Amino acid sequence: MELQLLVNTLATFIQIYTVLLIIRVLLTWFPTINWYNQPFTTLSQITDPYLNLFRSIIPPLGGMDFSPMLAIILLQIVGGGLQAV
Repeated sequence: MELQLLVNTLATFIQIYTVLLIIRVLLTWFPTINWYNQPFTTLSQITDPYLNLFRSIIPPLGGMDFSPMLAIILLQIVGGGLQAV
């Protein structure tokens, strides 16, 4: 019972975090956004530590940052594994 609650909570967290990552990636397409203003600063503080893990593995290639794709794919795999429990 408690294990299922924990698994559901983690799965929900992963879904919400994935949405935040997607929003973060979409906002990078707008170069006029000032990341030092709210709510962009908060979004950056929440998502950048996780994305930086992947940026250290996959540096930007040709001006394209592929690390968010890897980060989202990993979250989807973990979330899918949690839902299978």
